[in-house]
Amino acid sequence: MLLKNRTVLISGSSKRIGRSLALGLARKGANLVIHYNTSHSDAVSLQKEIGSLGQKAWIEKADFSDPQHTQQFAREVISDHQVTDLINNASVFEDLTWSNTTLADWEKHLSINLTAPFLLSQAFAKSRKEGQTGRIINLLDWRAFRPGPDHFPYTISKSALAAMTNSLAASLAPRITVNGIALGAILLPSDGGDEESILKSVPNSRWARLEEIEETIMFFLTGPDYITGEVIHLDGGRHLV
Repeated sequence: MLLKNRTVLISGSSKRIGRSLALGLARKGANLVIHYNTSHSDAVSLQKEIGSLGQKAWIEKADFSDPQHTQQFAREVISDHQVTDLINNASVFEDLTWSNTTLADWEKHLSINLTAPFLLSQAFAKSRKEGQTGRIINLLDWRAFRPGPDHFPYTISKSALAAMTNSLAASLAPRITVNGIALGAILLPSDGGDEESILKSVPNSRWARLEEIEETIMFFLTGPDYITGEVIHLDGGRHLV
């Protein structure tokens, strides 16, 4: 029960990686704030699963494409549930190039992938009282450090989030650590993709196991608080090639 008496807010936690992390942290003793946008039934079922593990879970809805909505959500939810740790996981990932990215596409990616983590982190830092510590973890992507022509607005927003990770780490030290995990081939992209062609570019020649993300998250949540502004590449070496 390494996370006993801690409450973790995971954005975008009703499905996929966020859901797996929520269950993994609940098994370690954490209470969870489950954020979702449209997947209400998934959020409810996750809440029940966490309850069956003996932990508390609250479900909270917010559309992160609307910064005003996000800001209100951040202020109210973090304070109401006395969040002790924040994981910025929610993101939008669309296969767009610079030429077919519309202004609406650009603004949606920046709002969800960059502005929302900023507003959540800002509200979280302001909620910590004198003497209280905290930890923020941003889920990034290997593309953030090797930008290419594909997934253009997604990559740019994640690159900016990586920069913000470093800036906030310096700004919020020593009470709050801010670190990131740059993910590679974890789950087949929600917009599709060829599994074989993806693995050709991964030196480790396999998909990551969801438990490996949990292990890395646990390191940042329970490991040395002298580590901040660090990004671990959990991508099987994809960023090397």
